[in-house]
Formats: sequence, C-alpha cells, structure tokens
Amino acid sequence: MPPSMMKQHSLIFLTGFSGSGKSTIGPLLANSLGFEFIDLDKAIEQAAGKSINRIFSEDGEAAFREQELKTLETIVSGRDLVVSLGGGVLENDRCFTLLRRQGTLVYLKSSPEILTMRLQHKTDRPLLKGENGSRLPRAEIEARIAALLAKREPRYLKADIIMVTDSKKIGSTVEELTRKIERHIRKAARNNKKEK
Repeated sequence: MPPSMMKQHSLIFLTGFSGSGKSTIGPLLANSLGFEFIDLDKAIEQAAGKSINRIFSEDGEAAFREQELKTLETIVSGRDLVVSLGGGVLENDRCFTLLRRQGTLVYLKSSPEILTMRLQHKTDRPLLKGENGSRLPRAEIEARIAALLAKREPRYLKADIIMVTDSKKIGSTVEELTRKIERHIRKAARNNKKEK
C-alpha cells in the first residue's frame, strides 16, 4: 500500500469489551500492517506511575477517565499505530469524538458468555470485582458483563469495522481484519481525493 494512502488513516483503534481479544490481536495486527502497537492501559499506567487498579482505588474512576483522555490526546499525534483501548473509553464523549475523528475504529465483538469464560479468573479488572475487591461468582460476573455490554455496545457499534472474535482462530481473525482495514483505508483515501 502506498505510504501516502496510509498517512491519513494510519491510526487503528481496537475497541471492545475486556476479554474481546484486543491485547492478543493488537500486536499481531500491528505486525501484519507494519505498524507499532500501543496498549492504552499500559500507557496510562506509565504516565500515572501506578497500576490501573491503584488509580481506581486511590483516585476513583473519574480521575482514571481524565488520565485516559490525556494519554489518548498524546497518542493521536502519532502515526502508523494500532492502539488497544480500554473497554470503557468510548463512554467518554470527548474520547469517542477524538477517536472517530483521528483514526479507524475497530470493534472486536464477543458475546457475554464467551467474555465471562475468558474473564472469570482474571483479578485485574476493577469493574468485575465485588465492593471489597473480592472475586465475584461466575453468574454475577456474566450478569455484570451483560449489563456493561448493553450500556457500551451502542457506541461500539459505531465503529468503522466490526469483527466477531468468538470462535475464529487468532491467525485467521488477524488476516481477515488486515484485509478489512486495508479496504477501509483505500476507500477513505478515494473519498478524500474526491473531496479535494
């Protein structure tokens, strides 16, 4: 793909619920496109000097969301990046507007059942813990995931590309996604030329 075509659309943002495959698919997709991979949560931790769990427990969710926006504003000045977003980023109107304006948004879609299976033993997801930080029973985790997903999905579905990640092998998901992104970028580049 000619470099000039990539210039305007070389920021790929992966969104979706925690456990949808962003951190697994992201680095492979970046490699396939010849881009760099950034995990937004890790970039936030680096900027804040503490873990997301600590930011949530010590400063609260509002402080975390503010840090998330600041980190994102720094990232969007870059080029040739695949960025894995935290599951709740799109709930922030300013983040959502920034992402839609600056790059290609890809929704990795998974069902609540699959997400529960992938997340039930994780201990680093603040929104899936009990009030005292304890692990919730499976049924409660699934109910919480379904409720959060219902709240977030209207925004997820506004992505430029939607990719179901429930039952496909990682390799074929990455191949298919690479093709979809390249098609999307070519189409966007053609539209830009028409507008000029």
